[in-house]
Amino acid sequence: MVRRTTSVGIYLSPMTSELARLDAVRLAEMIRVGDLSPVELIDDTVARIERLDPQINAVIHPAFERAREEAAHDLPDGPFRGVPMLIKDLWPAEKGQPFHKGVKGLKEAGHRADVDANIVRAYRRAGFVTVGRTNTPEMGLAATTEPAAYGPTCNPWDLARGPGGSSGGAAAAVAAGMLPTANASDGGGSIRIPAALCGLVGLKPSRGRVSMGPDQDEWGNSVQHVVCHTMRDCAAILDATAYPFPSDGVIAPAPPTPFRGFVDTDPRPLRIGVLDRSIRDGIPIDPEVADAVRAGADLLQNRGHDMIDDAPAVLADQELIASYGALAAANVAATLETFAGWLGRELTPDDVEPATWLLAERGRRLSAVDTALAAGQVMRFRHRMADWRAESADLLLAPTCLRPTPLLGEGAGTEENPFANVHVTLAYSTLTAPFNTTGQPAISLPLARTESGLPIGIQLIAAYGREDLLLQVGGQLERAVAWADDRAPIHP
Repeated sequence: MVRRTTSVGIYLSPMTSELARLDAVRLAEMIRVGDLSPVELIDDTVARIERLDPQINAVIHPAFERAREEAAHDLPDGPFRGVPMLIKDLWPAEKGQPFHKGVKGLKEAGHRADVDANIVRAYRRAGFVTVGRTNTPEMGLAATTEPAAYGPTCNPWDLARGPGGSSGGAAAAVAAGMLPTANASDGGGSIRIPAALCGLVGLKPSRGRVSMGPDQDEWGNSVQHVVCHTMRDCAAILDATAYPFPSDGVIAPAPPTPFRGFVDTDPRPLRIGVLDRSIRDGIPIDPEVADAVRAGADLLQNRGHDMIDDAPAVLADQELIASYGALAAANVAATLETFAGWLGRELTPDDVEPATWLLAERGRRLSAVDTALAAGQVMRFRHRMADWRAESADLLLAPTCLRPTPLLGEGAGTEENPFANVHVTLAYSTLTAPFNTTGQPAISLPLARTESGLPIGIQLIAAYGREDLLLQVGGQLERAVAWADDRAPIHP
């Protein structure tokens, strides 16, 4: 195929790996002006997945022929017309497609969804073309993507290491250059953790920013968005999907202007608290991670922000932090009851991993009073976090994870002791899960590397509804660091 110079300044040929360097905004622009067709882009994406995924194990349910057929016909004239998308095989259902959530029992039953999730409908309206579904730990319960049902996903920065979880398949696919962005969800850090460990941008939006219906509730801890390389993708995809559906239980306040515009606008000087330490007894912070937080603080200070050595005191309240666990166990038990309804039979320990079964048993032992008390603790935590932000700072700067990416197997339990490596999991979720309970937006940015070259993500947390500040500061830092130029070794 003849190489050509396009009207957007990229010299390339479709069906080469050069398309892998472009973000979703740029690819959509090329399609819009006629320099690239949806069919060419989907064919190129499929070729990359087929070449790379045998090393990574990110895409567990390919939908290549369906994607080619969609790309060849009239697509919705949305802002991302013809751009490929992968869907995480957890909460976002696609009618008629496999829907296993990393669960062996659902896989063996060949379970398929009977409805489209609202986020899938939003992607379709935006013009995205789904090319498959990605690997996830069972029920999204781990900070590593190593489900017994589908096997481990490898990190493109080091194939002996994991990509984090629970959106590990999504992050690994994007970091490996299979496509520019992929759907991800975050109920305790599951967007931000894999973004941090795979060198990507990962925004957890505010509660109620993106619809979770029809089968999930916006009032819960989980939210939907994407992992990607660039701030403009992060913002523009949010613009395309952050709108309410009629049944939404929580609707975050709309920004005054589209999110995309904030990326290119420097924020006013902000007051930013700095947390460069762990908040849990017995879970230390890696020195390289602590150094990266301080380097991030220096970057921000050099751009006119007031950095203060202060963090919410409530983050040191071990009892309030632990209250999340009781509600999580109760939700696991309830979810297994839902699966029983899908399968038409009671689940047994053979249907799920040992840790999942034990968590469900713990949830079943909780009384209604226990769960109500835990919910009250979460409410108090949310209010105290909001009080700190209102009185002390505009943003909080913190590590996303307390250590770099682990070796595969480090974060998984054993048959004999399913919770043997809980301390490893906590090293990744300790500073992400609190902001799921509060519903605040938080973003992980790929600001640093270890001496051995592994990514380190730095997290910024804003007040509820203030994604605009995160996008402004993220854009400011992206202009300083240009992280999208630095790609994983396993890359087209």
